[in-house]
Amino acid sequence: MSFKRYNVRMAGIGGQGVVTASHILSNGVVISGGHSSLVPFFGSEKRNAPVESYVRISQEVIYEIGEIIYPNIIMIFHASVITLGKSYTMPFYTGLKEGGVILINSKTPINFSADEQREMDAINAKVYYVPCTEMANEVAKTELATNMAMCGAIAAVLGMPDVKSLGASVKDRFIGKGIVTSGGTAALDSAIEKKFAKKAKLLEANMKTLRATYQYVIDQGWAHKDAVLPEEEAVTV
Repeated sequence: MSFKRYNVRMAGIGGQGVVTASHILSNGVVISGGHSSLVPFFGSEKRNAPVESYVRISQEVIYEIGEIIYPNIIMIFHASVITLGKSYTMPFYTGLKEGGVILINSKTPINFSADEQREMDAINAKVYYVPCTEMANEVAKTELATNMAMCGAIAAVLGMPDVKSLGASVKDRFIGKGIVTSGGTAALDSAIEKKFAKKAKLLEANMKTLRATYQYVIDQGWAHKDAVLPEEEAVTV
């Protein structure tokens, strides 16, 4: 396997579970035997306020912490990050490295301004659109699983963590309580748990959602060569 290291900047709005997604991705990498560090960043903890989270993942030890200025990967959880400028980093692609990937939660392409398109073309940015909210609604029957869909999609793009480790991270997040959450995230957890009467159903819905977007990225030809979707396993609590 070739060496892999990525700096991931996630941007979205409050209520989407951006910080939760960063924890799940980071912990999944650690469970798989890799290394990761993350730093969430948000102002007022309320719905629709800008949220960013920075995740470093690698097959070797990571020493850096703090904000990611030059990401390889940018994840956009909501179109308003781009269209309405709801982001702490503007323009949204600032610092993206040559040949970097922009993964956008959107069913249809976004009409970038001429300046935005020119600057992204200049660094050969790859823009991938995945309808994560639509797939979350279709598979899990709730848009609260949008962040799970984003986790599945980016794991396929990066080729890490593997699906089993990502699933273990999801289970740890919602069952193990091994991740410390903020007040707003805890409130979102409560809303999700009310949606699903049983923990097993919650885990199953989340796993099916991230598997669906993982497969979607593979089908589009955007996946890393190491991305493999194993047979579905029974969910246990």
